[in-house]
Amino acid sequence: MSERSGGMKEQAVREVSAGYWIEARAVSAEDVPPGYKRTEVGVIPEDWQAERLGLHASFRTGPFGSSLHQSDYKKNGTPVINPMHIVDGTLRPSSEMSVDNVICKRLSEFRFRPGEIVIGRRGEIGRCAVIKDIHTGWLCGTGSMIIRPIDVVPEYLQRVLSSRKAIESIENSSVGSTMINLNQGSLSSLVIPLPSNPEQHAIATALSDVDELIASLDRLIAKKHAIKQAAMQQLLTGQTRLPGFTGEWQTRRLEDVAEIVMGQSPSSFYYNIYGHGLPLIQGNADVHERKTIKRIFTSQITKRGLRGDVLMSVRAPVGEISRTAFDVCLGRGVCAIRFPNNFMYHFLIHLEPSWARYSSGSTFDSINSNDVGNMEITLPTCPNEQTAIATVLSDMDSEIEALEHRREKTRQIKQGMMQQLLTGRVRLVAPEEAAA
Repeated sequence: MSERSGGMKEQAVREVSAGYWIEARAVSAEDVPPGYKRTEVGVIPEDWQAERLGLHASFRTGPFGSSLHQSDYKKNGTPVINPMHIVDGTLRPSSEMSVDNVICKRLSEFRFRPGEIVIGRRGEIGRCAVIKDIHTGWLCGTGSMIIRPIDVVPEYLQRVLSSRKAIESIENSSVGSTMINLNQGSLSSLVIPLPSNPEQHAIATALSDVDELIASLDRLIAKKHAIKQAAMQQLLTGQTRLPGFTGEWQTRRLEDVAEIVMGQSPSSFYYNIYGHGLPLIQGNADVHERKTIKRIFTSQITKRGLRGDVLMSVRAPVGEISRTAFDVCLGRGVCAIRFPNNFMYHFLIHLEPSWARYSSGSTFDSINSNDVGNMEITLPTCPNEQTAIATVLSDMDSEIEALEHRREKTRQIKQGMMQQLLTGRVRLVAPEEAAA
């Protein structure tokens, strides 16, 4: 993502979100201000309509299970789209779920045309996507349904159907005792807000711009992760040396260069959720994004982990690395590793995949204190070089974390924009322009 294009999109997002906060104070769930009216879908502008979707679209449920058998599927044919292939408003087909031309011809009435919408009718409601030119001829699966808009902008309708309010309405009207099963009747009776077509286009475009910004951030984050992986491979093996460093590297056992504290679980009698004692870290359930979280506490402290310790899981999945964000009690599923600088943290992350060969145990994978202590560590003899390498990699982590924060903030703004744009609390087209 270029800085210029990314900045322009972020500016557009800020402008719409700023308007959203101003308008949100004026239009509440209780008040109906001038220019608005109360309808079945809530408070909307007077020039909008609230009508059943069945008046503005037709529907085609995917073929019955008896029409498409498991033996019909092949690799690298025409994709068949079921709910699991609809992700974040886009289609992500599986090469394993495709069919040949003979099947396509037999089920031609279920093939996609541009401008249609495919929606999952089983499981997680709200999975839907607009059919683009590239999807022409793909096949609607048994778990999906085709929506054919008549006089509604497809991109706008897709946003409405994936909104929280529409999902709640669909779930309340859908049938199915153990799993929600969307049918044509419940979808046809769904009441949706309908601004003019120009305003529908404007709303869809604004939300698409935010999606593109999020996608750009996704691509940039993936690129930064790849760069960091390459840097780890070069810097943590000595293949590339930072300027000013020429000293030797050595291979040592982990227990010879670091302090290792193996965990020991306290009695469950002392567990609590009230903050008594210290947070108990037993494994990956107590870690999020490589940082410890407070889930369960214990007032019996068996082995103490200090804030800033490197933690490694010693039970499945073995070898995963994290850091303590506060003092903790170490359960038997982890061990703490203490080293003078951050080099060891990054080196152990680099070695995560290699721990599989140290696994043992018939019930679950695990490693013991000998396995941990005997792990071979290759590192510079000069502490300053260790610190310099760790600083480079930590700076990369900080950059990635900042980008991830921007992405999450943008996603939150998008949710707010959808709420405001799809209810008319923010108008992208003036009422007089919409009526023209």
